Amino acid sequence: MTTANINPEMLTWARERSGIPVPDFARKNGVTEERLQEWESGKRSLTFNQAMRFADKAHVPFGYLFLAEPPEEELPIPDLRTVEGQGVQRPSGELLDLVKLMLQRQEWYREYLQQHFSEPSPYVGRSASSDAVAAIVKDMRACLGVGPHPTRGKWEDYYRDLVERIESLGVLVMRQGNLGHHTRPLRVEEFRGFAIVDDYAPIIFINHSDALGARLFTLIHELCHVWIGQSGISDGETNTHQQQEVLCNAVAAEFLVPAEEFQGLWQQDLEHWEDNLPPLEAHFHVSTWVLARRALTLNFISNEQYSLYIADQRAQHKKREGSGGPTYYQTRKAQISRPFSRAVVGEALSGQLMLREAGELLGGIKPGKIERFARELGV
Repeated sequence: MTTANINPEMLTWARERSGIPVPDFARKNGVTEERLQEWESGKRSLTFNQAMRFADKAHVPFGYLFLAEPPEEELPIPDLRTVEGQGVQRPSGELLDLVKLMLQRQEWYREYLQQHFSEPSPYVGRSASSDAVAAIVKDMRACLGVGPHPTRGKWEDYYRDLVERIESLGVLVMRQGNLGHHTRPLRVEEFRGFAIVDDYAPIIFINHSDALGARLFTLIHELCHVWIGQSGISDGETNTHQQQEVLCNAVAAEFLVPAEEFQGLWQQDLEHWEDNLPPLEAHFHVSTWVLARRALTLNFISNEQYSLYIADQRAQHKKREGSGGPTYYQTRKAQISRPFSRAVVGEALSGQLMLREAGELLGGIKPGKIERFARELGV
């Protein structure tokens, strides 16, 4: 049987890039851990079929395994994440592939808008990073047509309403928790969201692996990035020293929970500080996650108290995962920006875009299923 002349070092690089533990990766390839180690050490060669499967499970192009050394893979947008004050040096394969997909969608939508004689967005770079937080928040609220906070409804309704209002301004909002399959999760530990600014098609991405309550904060944080015209990947850390992140955190906090109003309602003398959260949630109509973060930034609770509370929230979120959900098409509709989806489907059904290309832009929908997805969208 013909063997593939592969550099063993590339096998190790590809496996490590995937982030899949050795036992799981060996199982995906149908071999033992010992055989996998023999491949990576160069003691045993792979057949072409084995090499092709290896590349597929590692989510890298097959040709990469024949390179003399790993390619330089860098994020194409600014990395604003911090781990103990240092930038995260090595992005995962999921994050790299996700950003590439978002850039592909952005390029297509930009050309689509230009072909339809659309004007550049007046909201990208509308404010300067040196502007006051209060001024940015006031302008964002005015453009979105919302007050300091809702007067009724649940915070989940507020999240959906803000997504619709943001997209009505021409900002695409994408959100998902994995890269097309549960075996390629988007880890919250790596990033919470990002913004890619563009004169015509600015994009906000929200990592839906995050707890439900945290997504609302990330949404406004990334909208602030669009407002100041600066792209970036964020992890939402409270102790960041990145100037852009400090500003966007402050804008998101003030937008969702105005400091003066919050301070007037907080009761410092309660035996358990968490007892403040239910009435505040009913008043501001935002999640307790956002409220706990606001309490931290206003020095009502310590960083330790906040961290313990958020850890508990994450644990509860993980328990609730996998308890049933929407259909495949409903999921796609929720993940991909509605204006973008409608544009792609419309072009495909009118014959202006190949069904195969439309399916790729829509996250892997099969060409024959485009019409079904169009019905889900109401096109």
